[in-house]
Amino acid sequence: MRTYRQLFRTPEFTPFFLTSALQVAAQTVSGLALGTQIYAATGSPLLSALAMFGPSLAQVIGAATLLSAADRLPPRAALTGLALVLGLGTAVQAVPGLPVWAAFAVLLGLGTAGSLGGGVRYGLLDEILAREGYLLGRSVLNMSAGAMQIGGFAVGGVLVSTLSARGTLLAGAALHVVAAAVARYGLGRRPPRATGRPSVADTWRTNVRLWSAGPRRTVFLALWVPNGLIVGCESLYVPYAPRHAGLLFACGAFGMLAGDMVTGRWVPQRWRQRLCVPLCLLLAVPYLLFALRPALPLAAAAVVLATAGYASSLPLQERLLSLTPDELGGHALGLHSSGMLTMQGVGAALAGGVAQWTSPATAMALLAAASVAVTLALAPGLRPRVTDPHLRGDGHLSRSPS
Repeated sequence: MRTYRQLFRTPEFTPFFLTSALQVAAQTVSGLALGTQIYAATGSPLLSALAMFGPSLAQVIGAATLLSAADRLPPRAALTGLALVLGLGTAVQAVPGLPVWAAFAVLLGLGTAGSLGGGVRYGLLDEILAREGYLLGRSVLNMSAGAMQIGGFAVGGVLVSTLSARGTLLAGAALHVVAAAVARYGLGRRPPRATGRPSVADTWRTNVRLWSAGPRRTVFLALWVPNGLIVGCESLYVPYAPRHAGLLFACGAFGMLAGDMVTGRWVPQRWRQRLCVPLCLLLAVPYLLFALRPALPLAAAAVVLATAGYASSLPLQERLLSLTPDELGGHALGLHSSGMLTMQGVGAALAGGVAQWTSPATAMALLAAASVAVTLALAPGLRPRVTDPHLRGDGHLSRSPS
């Protein structure tokens, strides 16, 4: 599968795409509204930031407790139910007089549930498109997420001004309900990918199994750490350029869209695995320039170039699937998604702490240098090998090369 026309002609992909886009839009609008509401109630920038990005940190709880359900639930029912839960939780946050601690308790629950959603969603994408189409489909979802975030922040700002933060939260809840309806009536009924009852113990056993194989462990680390450190750099756009942070975020979204489009659509499969390390380095190296405190035009160009490196996640996910048994695909992709979001939250917190003691520019350069160091340390394990496409289970060959 090489074209977008083929992709959208695939049965079930269009409703799947719409469900994902609606949920990203709902989360973006709701996050902005909740952050505004918490700041108005407390005057705390820290609590406001946690209101917007706290769900990312809560992903680690779901990764440790819920992921065994990702392959053991019917995908359509799971996505529909999760969208309704997210809609209900978002509506609860709009209740007048809701204490701040209660709003954060709901936020923690929604973030934990979201970790299961990633495993179910991307496992289903692998079923709908099959392995040869997964990378193109994932790149389209990445581009859609970037576009929805840009539009969501813009529309959310207008809604907060016109409807108030509570009204915007209700609009976000409505988007979640619409996503649930699209999933319920647009997706086909499919059986679970694995049998057995989900449990915390089984989640831990599978996490240990996935982590125990060296090749998979290297891929997980490459998906989590370089990415998370660079998101830390992005979290400092506002203190670096208070009047132009929006421009830097827009440049970053453009670079990410361009990188995903080129890698997912036009890079031949035989080259993609060779690009894992170069793309991870591209993600970080331009940010080293911020040590010199570049002027806005040069900073914007560096951001566009760097964020194209986010496309490294596409060949890395492709490799992860090639190293994972089919019945654990959803769990592995959920672990990737939860770990990545958790590391992004950690990266943002680390960047803020370093910037507090130095400066935003210095902190961005230091985190970029750390990302480069991690990539170079992982590089030997990311080199393409003849046996990579045939490694399954615990890292052993499952079938002879074709």
